[in-house]
Amino acid sequence: MASRHARRADGPAPAPGTATADLHAHTLRSDGVLEPVELVRQAFAAGIRLFAIADHDNLAAYRELRAPDAAPLPAGLELVPAVEINSITRGLPVELSEGELHILGIGVDPDDEAFETALLKQRDARRIRFAQAVEKLREVGKPIDDQLAAMDLSDGGALGRPTLGRAMMAAGYVESVDEAFRVWIGHGRPAYVARTGMGPIGAIRAIRAAGGLPSLAHFAEAPARIGLMRDLIAEGLGGLETNHRSFDAETRAAMGRVAGNLHLVPTGGSDYHGDDGPYAATHALLVMPERLIETDRTAIAATRWGQRTGFAPGSEAA
Repeated sequence: MASRHARRADGPAPAPGTATADLHAHTLRSDGVLEPVELVRQAFAAGIRLFAIADHDNLAAYRELRAPDAAPLPAGLELVPAVEINSITRGLPVELSEGELHILGIGVDPDDEAFETALLKQRDARRIRFAQAVEKLREVGKPIDDQLAAMDLSDGGALGRPTLGRAMMAAGYVESVDEAFRVWIGHGRPAYVARTGMGPIGAIRAIRAAGGLPSLAHFAEAPARIGLMRDLIAEGLGGLETNHRSFDAETRAAMGRVAGNLHLVPTGGSDYHGDDGPYAATHALLVMPERLIETDRTAIAATRWGQRTGFAPGSEAA
């Protein structure tokens, strides 16, 4: 499937902030700050017409927005089911800074029971890790129990470290979530807890089994890790996030060459969480050429979800 869809964008790059697609954003159902309906509203207002909420280890936002009693989506917006799995690489013959590779599952079947069971196990592991990090923060004199009690964490979503960082901000320990990661909860810091759960091969296989496109997210090391990329492709990796909003033009070009040479679908997204302001501020950094979006649409149409729903490549929703 990947080799048929992968294409390289031609012509001048579009201006930042003009993207009409975003295949990687987060809501409160994992570690974002906005309710799903509000994120959709802001994304549509910013010009997004093809949108995938890729919350960590869950599809709750997609299900809420597509529920029979949900408010209609904005006319012209196409919402694609997606997920992000933070897979662990400990025990594998690869050295990475945090021991993780993040795998996007784009166009997964939201009704696949086996996939939901796998995601539930991931969320359970997240809750254990979250509690252990809270305990470590108590041990180093930075308790956040009161701040967490003031947050609504009861919806069964995928808890993540950004939530810890926001609680630390509320307690006055840090001035930003980034500072919380750098000083306290990032890899090698006093309150860091190693992740458990799926490895990258398990994540890729689970996404494939659910009919989706597995795409490696924000992995700027890809041009220097071709051997690893080939290993992942052999296990079913089909895409590479070439156009993450943090990538400069040189990085996007290098990532695009990797995707083209390895016949991977180039994908792109804002990776919006919300700590740096409204969606429009992050969207302003996202570059997504229309030809790349056309390639993504074709790949999404080939997923199980795309085939089942009649998702059409090359046209927007009416």
